Amino acid sequence: MDKLDPQHTALVLIDLQKGIAPFAAGPHTASEVNERAGRLAARFRELGAPVVLVRVGFSADGRDMLRPLADQVPPSRALPADWLEYAEELSVSEGDIHILKRQWGAFYGTELELQLRRRGVSQIVLGGIATNIGVESTARHAFELGFQQVFVEDAMSSGHAEHHRFAVENIFPRLGRVRSTEQVLAALA
Repeated sequence: MDKLDPQHTALVLIDLQKGIAPFAAGPHTASEVNERAGRLAARFRELGAPVVLVRVGFSADGRDMLRPLADQVPPSRALPADWLEYAEELSVSEGDIHILKRQWGAFYGTELELQLRRRGVSQIVLGGIATNIGVESTARHAFELGFQQVFVEDAMSSGHAEHHRFAVENIFPRLGRVRSTEQVLAALA
């Protein structure tokens, strides 16, 4: 992999929060994803490159949740008290950029694009939970906005290993480059 220029590259981590962690069923556990994402975040911070932490959350009354007429609707339930808390492995820093989204993708209805553009970011490194939902939705929009992308295969996971594999093998290679945590860290050296 070519070198990654930390002056124009941001790490964007999707939904690495306690309320989403239980949905990481494969192929990587939430603790594996969080540990790798934490290593990436530490390196990006060392280099002065932006670390963007995206969470999904809703108003107390839930009226800002999407409620599509769909064949498969998620069960409605009360969110746990720690829903929005970041995974400890991320070692959240004061300089991190925090984005709150209210749908799958991190761009629509948020200031993510503004924050990246103002920092001169033209390339994003993506990880998170779930691969085929929040990460893929964000990646598709980033592609349409012209961002170069690197997908960290082992710093993301899904509700089913086969859903993860499908996105990694069929969608992401058309939107950018798929790499491992170690390959990304080496490209930042």
